Amino acid sequence: MSKKKPTHKKASTRHIKTGKSPGTVTYLGSREGAKSVVNIMEYNEQDINESTIDVYAPSNFNKIIDHIKSPSISWINIIGISDEKFIENLGNGFSLNPLSTEDAVNTHQRPKIDEYDNYIFGTFKMLYLDGNNALVAEHVAIVLMENMVLVLQEMPDDVFKSVRERARTKTGRIRTKKADYLFFALLDAIIDNYFVVLENVNQKIDLLEEEVYDNPRPNTAHAIQELKKEILKIRRFIYPVKELISKLIDSEHVLISDDTKIFLRDTMDHCTEINDSLNILREMSMSLMEMYMSNISNKMNEVMKVLTIMATIFIPLTFIVGVYGMNFDYIPELHYQNGYFYVWGLMIAIFIGLLFYFKKKGWL
Repeated sequence: MSKKKPTHKKASTRHIKTGKSPGTVTYLGSREGAKSVVNIMEYNEQDINESTIDVYAPSNFNKIIDHIKSPSISWINIIGISDEKFIENLGNGFSLNPLSTEDAVNTHQRPKIDEYDNYIFGTFKMLYLDGNNALVAEHVAIVLMENMVLVLQEMPDDVFKSVRERARTKTGRIRTKKADYLFFALLDAIIDNYFVVLENVNQKIDLLEEEVYDNPRPNTAHAIQELKKEILKIRRFIYPVKELISKLIDSEHVLISDDTKIFLRDTMDHCTEINDSLNILREMSMSLMEMYMSNISNKMNEVMKVLTIMATIFIPLTFIVGVYGMNFDYIPELHYQNGYFYVWGLMIAIFIGLLFYFKKKGWL
């Protein structure tokens, strides 16, 4: 008999922050030791310049910070946030509040928007599917300044490809707008990709529904439970975003223009649709287990019905065989020349008669 392998849950990293003062930059994630890479896109209506900076060369750090003084719009994308010292220096260079820098590397941070005098800070969960169609939840922090947007993300993969392509197009709206529109475009890319993730979840539910109806197996229950956990995880990441977009629309911060708020209202509509879809998917996933248990019960009832019919057929046959199996000398039928065949004929007639009766009643 094979032993069931023990399952081990991934240990939480939250205890690392225990006892530390607020504002301490402490990376809480699974990509420790990853070096930071800085990609910079600087543009105006006429020109665009893209570059990658080696942040570990001492002379290059100031090149990053100097973009805050540039009249052009700068998109500074930090890939890799586990280097706590670099992130702390970066926050100091851009005059970020230590609490913002702390939240930028805290991968357990709930989506939020904070407004400060000279910048707006937000953390979100960037959800997308990898090559194996598995869900990837990446922590991303976005900082909006006067002429700059700072993005800090864990991994090189992201959902900003379309934003980059639009920025490279001279006739694109991004090139003619201020930094707050770039900030909106990045948020919109994150939120639009939620639709892709939810569509994938919907397909999983459809496949599981077919499996539950056609051939429910013990593995089906496990798959349903995993799907429920995935939906709850997605809901925890996505559901607060609607409130954050509403906060940006109502904001009176000088960095958010009225023109950009019009586009944010469209994003707000997307958030409402996403949250409605999330609620529907959650209900569907919960009903899947009920459907599974009901179908398993129905199949068990079908088996019990067949066994009951078989037992009902064999009860009279067993009675006849039992009577003629007794060791009494006086059993007249024993002396019939064809008594053996009469008994067989009687049992076959009873068998056929019962089958016909069950068929007529619709039990077969």
